[in-house]
Amino acid sequence: MGNVSFNMMSLMFKIRDLLSPPQKTLAEVGIRPGDYVLDYGCGPGSYTIAAADLVGDSGKVYAVDIHLLAIERVGGAASKKNLKNVETILTDGPTDLEAESIDVALLYDTYHDLGDPSGVMKELHRIMKPESVLSFSDHHMKKEEIVTQVEESGLFRLSKKGERSFIFKRL
Repeated sequence: MGNVSFNMMSLMFKIRDLLSPPQKTLAEVGIRPGDYVLDYGCGPGSYTIAAADLVGDSGKVYAVDIHLLAIERVGGAASKKNLKNVETILTDGPTDLEAESIDVALLYDTYHDLGDPSGVMKELHRIMKPESVLSFSDHHMKKEEIVTQVEESGLFRLSKKGERSFIFKRL
């Protein structure tokens, strides 16, 4: 995705966030102070910044994206809000995070565009703690398709369907 396309997408996300604030989606995930959260495919960082507020100073949010402009945008937003609990990672796959270190992984509107979805799901499974939560939403996919594809990986099982996302447990 080029910079112009990324900027247009970011503008659409600002409108989306006004109509459906990220805090409402994250409320159904159950993020707690002290949690370590991964926002895979963070884009301009709407969910990253909202999650950083929820985890507080004792937690951490890793913002992962393939696009350098996304990483720069998230870093700038975190700096502007003086958030010391946000770390950015530029990658299209491996995060280099420690195994079983993440309490909650967010995968929002990204799965449909992944070059190696199986590899990403394996990486998420590797870095997530046992019984941790994967919150998944992708408006480019049908509901049944989401559940089937995630569960067929054999790495996660559906725990509940929220109003805004599917909540899967790590197996």
